[in-house]
Amino acid sequence: MPLSAATAADRARILADALPYIRQFHDKTLVIKYGGNAMTDPDLKKKFAFDVVMLKLVGMNPVVVHGGGPQINEMLQKTGKQGTFVQGMRVTDDETLYVVEAVLGELNQEIVGLINQAGGKAVGLNGQDGGFIRAKKLLLESDEDKTKLLDIGYVGDIYAIDPTLIQHLDAADFIPVIAPIGVGEDGQAYNINADLVASELAQTLKAEKLVLMTNTPGVLDKSGKLLTGLTHAEIEALFADGTISGGMRPKIQGALDAVLHGVKTTHIIDGRVEHALLLEILTSEGVGTMIRSE
Repeated sequence: MPLSAATAADRARILADALPYIRQFHDKTLVIKYGGNAMTDPDLKKKFAFDVVMLKLVGMNPVVVHGGGPQINEMLQKTGKQGTFVQGMRVTDDETLYVVEAVLGELNQEIVGLINQAGGKAVGLNGQDGGFIRAKKLLLESDEDKTKLLDIGYVGDIYAIDPTLIQHLDAADFIPVIAPIGVGEDGQAYNINADLVASELAQTLKAEKLVLMTNTPGVLDKSGKLLTGLTHAEIEALFADGTISGGMRPKIQGALDAVLHGVKTTHIIDGRVEHALLLEILTSEGVGTMIRSE
């Protein structure tokens, strides 16, 4: 059925509007943290895979880092164990680490499969592969007593990322899909916050953009209004007055660290919006909060 003149004009305008962004970001690396509803809703999962393949086919280099919080919580509950969090970080004992590795491995293969079905060439990895994410035990500074360090189990603090493996995959037109597991010098696996892995990877790869998909429209002020653009100073103020707290704090801290260490922009976007990734990268309006160093 032929398009009406109005529909054809709308579609042509959309394609034409995307051209400057395709040109600007050609051959640039985009690190995408995939999580939230986009990772649980079947239709959104397929659309995310389509978006990633689309970005690859128009000449960008997407690298996907995925989480798995809701799925890990669900599996822990099935084993009769309650997930525990301290300052937005999951406390990870032996039993929890076993569940984390199993769930993330299953999710990794699902994402790889969806991207491949959408016409891409995805390869699943975690930081133990080639030891490319090196980590040590994270001792978390207490919010209540800055002199106190909290031991939250097998949770990792990244001290080095070797980009060689990812660069080889990019060069061969593969799309890396990375589970947030790191490895210590003694071979110990560590659970690492996926937002922090994405941030560190974006810095190491000198990415053009870091995109964090969430279950919120972006960063909100105290009244619930979306803040579409933020700088370093504005984020520090939101930390100080408690507007950004809990599980959002490590996410926004990772976003801020990325732009302070060479990543051009970080984007916090709503993964519940269909094709949110394409809307954020290929349009002027976007669908979330953009963070710059200044």
